[in-house]
Amino acid sequence: MKALRTFFISVLLVTMLLASSTAGSVEFSGYVAAEASLFVHDPTFPGQTRHSASMAAQPEFYHEWDGGTSFIFVPFGRLDSADSQRSHADIRELNMLWIDDSWEIRIGIAKVFWGATEFVHLVDIINQTDIVESIDAEVKLGQPMGHLTLLRDWGVAEVFILPYFRERTFPGVNGRLRTALIVDTDHARYESGDRQRHIDFSARYSHTIGDLDFGLYYFTGTSRDPTLIPVIDAIGQPVLIPYYEQINQAGTDLQLVAGEWLWKLEALYRTGQDDSFTAATGGFEYSFIGIAESAMDLGVIAEYAYDSRGSSATTPFQNDAILGLRLAVNDINDSTLLAGWFQDVQSPTKIFQLEASRRFGEQFKASLEARTFKDLPQGDPIYSLRNDDHFKFELAYYF
Repeated sequence: MKALRTFFISVLLVTMLLASSTAGSVEFSGYVAAEASLFVHDPTFPGQTRHSASMAAQPEFYHEWDGGTSFIFVPFGRLDSADSQRSHADIRELNMLWIDDSWEIRIGIAKVFWGATEFVHLVDIINQTDIVESIDAEVKLGQPMGHLTLLRDWGVAEVFILPYFRERTFPGVNGRLRTALIVDTDHARYESGDRQRHIDFSARYSHTIGDLDFGLYYFTGTSRDPTLIPVIDAIGQPVLIPYYEQINQAGTDLQLVAGEWLWKLEALYRTGQDDSFTAATGGFEYSFIGIAESAMDLGVIAEYAYDSRGSSATTPFQNDAILGLRLAVNDINDSTLLAGWFQDVQSPTKIFQLEASRRFGEQFKASLEARTFKDLPQGDPIYSLRNDDHFKFELAYYF
């Protein structure tokens, strides 16, 4: 609750500051949302429930001066009825951006996304994952940074200085979609003696050549993906402790458009987290335009995810085939649907997920998310989710 109080106080103070300094020139937008989660099966662990509800808010304050310099502040907060760890707050963005014809400088808290594939993002390493918000690992925490971008005819070069590390969020004892042992985030361990104040560094080069978009990057610093170590806590209970190693990682992402075909690849090589390893995910998306003589487009997606660590990988997707469908209705309500089927190649484990959304009028948006976990054998990294098939409904009001 302390984090939530800090969140609301920060919003109030920044709002007052901007209102007084820019004389009403701030653009104010954002959303508030109500969410309900319904689980199909009884919970696996004591203290969990069959359903939960939450409220979230993400306002956005933006101001741009003559010449292109801009300021943005995007706080986020959620109150959850079931999981105290999901009641949390974060500053997604709080930064200044200076731009010129050939360069950009951003200083503050920001979000950066790298990646090309649809279902598994390997190379997206700048921001930490906010797991309590979504198990798909696509929601990120804000990252303090200095970010220099050079814009040239030969491509885009970027340099990142990351002076403060954000720890990953994990569900609490009453939360669903959690590990069998609780992750004790209060006693996280670090390989670096500087802990969260270790200064990380990353550089990236990206370019477009014809129909090919590609990026190459290097990262050195604290791994965003912790190793979970089983220990006995102070009261004699078994828990998992996150251990954040120092790593070096090089990677690439590329996307090639060839008619109705879209080919995608993400790949990396990492050292410093036990043995060095490689990982890759790639595939294609083929689009059927105007299906059944309508305005709708249908994309067929096929991807494969590989991790050379095998069963010791910190991700469940180390040898998985993925099939998906993307439907764009192309109506005035922006109705969309994305479905994916994950099949472990070496075990019977299957995951099905669906995401759908539709706007209602100018200010309301309804979203549905569903997941099922089938045929999970004991020893599978996600065996603790075997009873966590669920539906998540959200109604958001945008202002």
